[in-house]
Amino acid sequence: MKKRKKSVLGKVWYFIWEDNSLASWLVNIVLAFVLVKFVIYPGLGLMLGTSYPVVAVVSGSMEHDKQSFDNWWQQNLNWYSEQGIEKEQFQDFHFHNGFNEGDIMVLFGFKPENIKTGHVIVYEQHPDYPPVIHRVVSEEQENAETVFITKGDHNKIPDKEKVSQEKILGKAVIRIPYLGWVKIMFTNLVKTLINI
Repeated sequence: MKKRKKSVLGKVWYFIWEDNSLASWLVNIVLAFVLVKFVIYPGLGLMLGTSYPVVAVVSGSMEHDKQSFDNWWQQNLNWYSEQGIEKEQFQDFHFHNGFNEGDIMVLFGFKPENIKTGHVIVYEQHPDYPPVIHRVVSEEQENAETVFITKGDHNKIPDKEKVSQEKILGKAVIRIPYLGWVKIMFTNLVKTLINI
């Protein structure tokens, strides 16, 4: 009895899903990257209303150094009290215990007029730098437009530049601990390979 020849599509399917060769693994990694970058990520962005639906936290500017909220507040209460933010109000803020480098944050697109003190936003500071994820600590009117003053919970002073509405990329709503380390390590590896 003659064996039926596999079609080209059948061979490709076998190579991708069943073959355990190094070449197959490399092709799977490339396909996964392409799928995430060009299908899943933009699809999520469309659903969540932002071009940045998921970001990895790449700095410790929102960390509370693994302290209890009460200890962290005790060290920072003077600055926040001067801004008119009291302990009970801060405890009602989303992510009132901060978050850590290496966390993944899921963002929703929000109308700038719905952004309030206490919200954690992601904004573009400069096209050549990664977006910043900090907490809104106050709002001001400038040329008939609301601008936001932001600050990392870990930082002693607010960010130098006020955030205009058009720079806001989204509001952080969900935290996934530690998953961002995958992106951070991959990015660092690529940078290292480029600099060799």
